[in-house]
Amino acid sequence: MTSRCIIVEDEPLALERLEGYVRQLPVLELLATFHDALEALAFLQTNAVEIVFLDIQLGGWSGIELLETSAVAGEVILTTAHPEYAPKSYDLKVADYLLKPFTFPRFVQAVERARGNLARREEPGARDILFVKTELRLERVRLDEVLYIEGVRDYRRIHTVHKRIMTLQTFGELERKIAADVVCRVHKSYMVALGRIESVERDRITIGDVLIPVSDTYRERFYALIGHRTQG
Repeated sequence: MTSRCIIVEDEPLALERLEGYVRQLPVLELLATFHDALEALAFLQTNAVEIVFLDIQLGGWSGIELLETSAVAGEVILTTAHPEYAPKSYDLKVADYLLKPFTFPRFVQAVERARGNLARREEPGARDILFVKTELRLERVRLDEVLYIEGVRDYRRIHTVHKRIMTLQTFGELERKIAADVVCRVHKSYMVALGRIESVERDRITIGDVLIPVSDTYRERFYALIGHRTQG
């Protein structure tokens, strides 16, 4: 089974080499390449991408800024000439960190790691449980008990049927861990459990006594997930 991937790289020689590496591996399907992080962001918001090869220093937005958005739901392999970003990248749960110039065998190793992560997402039980980091410990969360997740300043507050959990993990990290057809991003400040939605009216979701807005950025994907066209 192939993995759909994109490359975000603004150095022509580095892009050419990476494209060559990707095309040597039959397990990869290259969908597109981008020189600019914002162009990649727009593509990621409307296309299913399983692996992103991402440079860090780009014109305009950096790769780290793109990685912190909710659009990156697949596995990420960072490609950079700067080792100092490694600690930050691992905080963001990337699959691997390739330091330029890297060899083809090292590239293959990174791809195998990313594909292994993708496979584990599909293992029995992988869609049922999430571990989130709180200030004191790793907290186990049953995904079938999640109602919605909201952004509260630097924190994400996970509302479940039994409790609320505060975590510093970003929405991007949570989206990479949770399947979109289980808990879906609908707004810059909200993710919702699709199975807990009671109604949707005028781009507002009702869960219990809470109304959650659906923003323009996430409207098309949300209505596609629940099986309806976007509202006009």
